[in-house]
Amino acid sequence: MSGPDHRAWIEVSVAAVLENARTVARRTGARLLPVVKANAYGLGAVGVSGALEAVAPWGYAVATIEEAAELRAAGIARPLVVLTPARPDDLATLQRLDLRPVLDTPAMVRTWGSRGPFHLEIDTGMGRSGVRWDAVDELRDALGASPLEGAFTQCHSADVANDTAGGQLARFQEAVARLPRRPALLHIANSAAALRDRRFALDLVRPGIFLYGGRPGAGLPEGQSVVRLRARVVSVRRLRRGDSVSYGARWTAPRDTTIATLAMGYADGPRRQLGLGAGAYVLLNGVRCPIAGVVTMDFTMVDVGETPVQVGDVATLLGEDGGERITLEQFAAWSGDLQHAVLTSLGSRPPRIFT
Repeated sequence: MSGPDHRAWIEVSVAAVLENARTVARRTGARLLPVVKANAYGLGAVGVSGALEAVAPWGYAVATIEEAAELRAAGIARPLVVLTPARPDDLATLQRLDLRPVLDTPAMVRTWGSRGPFHLEIDTGMGRSGVRWDAVDELRDALGASPLEGAFTQCHSADVANDTAGGQLARFQEAVARLPRRPALLHIANSAAALRDRRFALDLVRPGIFLYGGRPGAGLPEGQSVVRLRARVVSVRRLRRGDSVSYGARWTAPRDTTIATLAMGYADGPRRQLGLGAGAYVLLNGVRCPIAGVVTMDFTMVDVGETPVQVGDVATLLGEDGGERITLEQFAAWSGDLQHAVLTSLGSRPPRIFT
């Protein structure tokens, strides 16, 4: 069913995604390697990547071979970097789909051989994967005649207004200087690093959360609004003062009021604790209506007071509506979670509608 006929849906603004991408490109002067892993942070990797073709990115970054295969099947021909370190069993598929694997050991570099370009991950403090910045000499012999195309690292704290990212950049540059040759493509900047300081924009930048309307860190700009969570009112009921709402009866009516039930619950994406966040509300018929009680699996209840509401009306839980905007940063704070986690937790049940 289309959005207007559905119980709940997710609207994705193509124009906003493109403008956010162009903002990163303008501010950094580097080519883009948009991060579309985890189904483009829950919004639909095929749709988002197809839209981003308009800004001619160098390629796209994904986490898994399966994610890359989906993009190839959809006709995406640009380079795809698979960020999960490759295993021996992956190599035939990586080569068949013309993917850029991430390698970080001499054994894997030798096993990959001359199958195609690859990227080397250098660990500069994340402690998750990659060769340590002070141990790259171990790969010199293996890298000598290899088709090494790129090298990268992951900033662990670029969202914070300190210079830990600067220290990582220095480690990265030190490590690259000890490689047999400089790879053609160096990349370190996530959304936060890309927008914080142009020195992190090397040959490529890897924007993620900013593309999808988030604020990547303190003191940094927020992306244009990309996502709207929309849900229909499926029940309207009158409550008396003291009546309870939702599991645990953790919300009671402070006065006689009206409760509207929205057909979107935590199985669709909004966190269960969203209704317990101080000040959490939805936009319904031009009014801010507080969320009442914990979000249930399929429903969210809101206190509409004396606002006229009827079954079939549409509420906005996230995004713009009637000149107001519930930002991703705000929604995540109410949910007690990261902006990234809020988006990647969007369920498969609501259709994604690209507007």
